[in-house]
Amino acid sequence: MSIDTDHFRQELDHARERLLRTIEHHDIGNASLEEETGELLSGSADNHLADTATETYERELDEGLEEDAREQLRQIEHALERIQSGQYGTCEVCGKEIPVERLEAMPSATLCIDDARRLGR
Repeated sequence: MSIDTDHFRQELDHARERLLRTIEHHDIGNASLEEETGELLSGSADNHLADTATETYERELDEGLEEDAREQLRQIEHALERIQSGQYGTCEVCGKEIPVERLEAMPSATLCIDDARRLGR
């Protein structure tokens, strides 16, 4: 196999750092919506229902972004483990070599394109 694993390790490390920053930025932790929005939800008469809806929407958007980033991070860490174990670049299903072009497009790929399509990934 002629895959430059150092190149892909660097790509994956950079992507991991970006995702960690994204997760940190969007991390809502265990705070309640009321804790995050302060007086907005505390029943003040001058607050409008639309303000509460906007805050709820933004919180759900942040939760979705964080969840997606965590899944991508998990995939990247799995790919880095595969580099370490010498399995990087081979399909986890059929064992065939994953083309370099696919790895360039998606360095965390663990499946060849045929198996990825068949499994809907």
